[in-house]
Amino acid sequence: MVKSDIEIAQAATMKPILEVAEAIGIEPDELQLYGNYKAKVELSLLDRLKDKPDGKLIMVTAMSPTPMGEGKTVTTVGLGQSMNYIGKKTFTAVRQPSLGPVFGIKGGAAGGGYAQVLPMEDINIHFTGDMHAITAAHMLLSAMLDAHIFHGNELDVDVNNIVWKRVVDMNDRALRNIVVGMGGRIHGIPRQDGFMITVASEIMAILCLASDFMDLKARLGRMIVAYNRDGKPITAKDLKAQGAMTLLLKEAIKPNFVQTLEHNPAFVHGGPFANIAHGHNTLVADRMALKLADYVVTETGFGADLGAEKFFNIVCRQGNLKPAATVVVATIRALKMHGLNMWPVKMDELAKENVDAVEKGFSNLDKHLTNLEKFGVPCVVSVNRRPEDTDAEIAAVIKHCESMGVLAAESNVWARGGEGGAELAEKVIQTLEEKPANYKPLYDDQLPIMDKLNILAKDYYGADGVEIVGKAKRGIKQLEASGLDKMPICMAKTFHSISDDSALKGAPTGWTLTINDIYASAGAGFLVALAGDVMTMPGLGKEPSSIHMDIDDSGKITGLF
Repeated sequence: MVKSDIEIAQAATMKPILEVAEAIGIEPDELQLYGNYKAKVELSLLDRLKDKPDGKLIMVTAMSPTPMGEGKTVTTVGLGQSMNYIGKKTFTAVRQPSLGPVFGIKGGAAGGGYAQVLPMEDINIHFTGDMHAITAAHMLLSAMLDAHIFHGNELDVDVNNIVWKRVVDMNDRALRNIVVGMGGRIHGIPRQDGFMITVASEIMAILCLASDFMDLKARLGRMIVAYNRDGKPITAKDLKAQGAMTLLLKEAIKPNFVQTLEHNPAFVHGGPFANIAHGHNTLVADRMALKLADYVVTETGFGADLGAEKFFNIVCRQGNLKPAATVVVATIRALKMHGLNMWPVKMDELAKENVDAVEKGFSNLDKHLTNLEKFGVPCVVSVNRRPEDTDAEIAAVIKHCESMGVLAAESNVWARGGEGGAELAEKVIQTLEEKPANYKPLYDDQLPIMDKLNILAKDYYGADGVEIVGKAKRGIKQLEASGLDKMPICMAKTFHSISDDSALKGAPTGWTLTINDIYASAGAGFLVALAGDVMTMPGLGKEPSSIHMDIDDSGKITGLF
C-alpha cells in the first residue's frame, strides 16, 4: 500500500533545527526558534556573509499543468535532496502554502512522497504566522482608509475609485463583491468593496521583494489605495499607515528555516500565487541561501508562462539575481492532456498508455523551452514520474528533448527521495558546466505599456495581438498620467493554458490576448494586468479537501494529503 504524504511525514525522524543550521553555517544567535524543528533567521546573517561569493541559482518551473499540478515543489525539494545526495552543498528555497488551496483542492506546498519539507503539518497550517501577519497588515490599511473617509475625508478620496480590497487567507467566493458600511452613519460610509485571498495582496508581493526593514516600509508607503476626485493617487503613506504595517511584519520578513526529509536545509518563505501575483518565494531567502550554499534550488509557480516569466522579468531584475539554470518539469499526463486537446480533463483517460498523445503534447513543452531560451539561461527537463507512466512514454520524452539539444532525465524523487533524482542532478551539473548562463530580461521596463503587453502576447504567449477592454482602457491612461507606467508587467491569467483561455491547449495560435484591467502595484514595483476571466479570490469546490481532514484526541492529524 502506498503511504500518503502525511503518513510519510509523520513517520520521519527530524533533526533538531540547531543541528541543521550548524551544518550549513547559520550561527545560533542568528536563529529565532519556533520549537525544536523550525526557526526564523535574523537578517543580520546577510551582513555577516556579505563578502562571501554567491552560489549558483537553479530555478524550477513547468510546462502548462493539469488542474492537479505536475509536481514542481516535489521536484524542487527532491532535486535539492538529489544534489546533496551526489555531494553538492545545496539549499532549497520554496514558497509557503496558503490556507485557501490547503483546504480547497490543489493541496499544500510542502512537496510530497519522499521529497518533502518538514514539519509538513506545521508548514501547511499556520506555520510561523506569516500569512496572518500579512492579513493583519492589509486589513489595518483597509480600516485606516475607511476611518479616514468617515472622519472627514481630508484627502478627498473618491469612494467610487478605491482600489484597495480586503483580504482573507481562504477560498471564499461569497466575499468577492460586497458592500461595507451598512447599518447607518455610525457604522461607516456605505460603498462597494470586495475580498481577495491573502496571497494576492500587494503586501505579500512586497514582503517577497523587500531587501530589509526600511525597504519594506518604503515599499508599503508607496502602495496605492485609491484616487482622489482629481484622479491623483492616494497612498498608504498619505494615510500614515506604513509604520504600523511594518511593525506587524517585523517577524514575517525573516525567512523560515526548516529541513527536508533527508535533513537538508530549506527556506519556506513567502507565498504569492503565480497566476495573480509574481509567484516566487522571498528575495531575502534566496540571498541568504546563495551565501550559505554552493547551489540553491528555488521554485516559481505554475507554468513557465507565469512563474518563470515573472521570475526573470520581475524578481531577477529587482533582486539583481543571476540564475544559472532552469529545470522544466514535465509529466506524461500533462503532455497527454495537451496532445489530446483535452478540456475538461479526464484523469482516467490520461492514465492509459498513449505514446502518440505524449508526442502530440510536445508542442506545449517545446513552446516553453523556446520561450525560456530568450532569457539566456540554459534548461534541463525533469520528467516527473508517476506510478501509471510507462517506460515507452518516458523514453519518448527524453529522446525528444535531447533532439532539441536539451538534457532530460526521469525524476523519481516522490518514490525514492534524493536517490531517485540523482540522474537529474547530474544532468543539471553537466548543463551548468557546459552551458554558461547569460541572463537578460525579455523587455525594457521603460517601454510604453502597450509595447510591453505586445511583447508578452506575441513573442512569449504566441498571440496575434492584444485587445484592451473595460477598465483597462482607463487604467492605462491613469497610469500614464500618474507616471506609473515604467514598470514590468505582472500578468494575471489562467494557468491552464499559455493563452488567456483555459480550453486552448498545446501552443495555440490565432488568438488575441484580452486585458480587462490594469493597475499599479507601486510598492511591489510592477503593473498588474488582468487577462481573461482570472479571479483574485478563489472558491471552494463541491468536495474540498477540508471535508476529509480530521484530528483525534491525541492531536494526530489525518487527511492532510
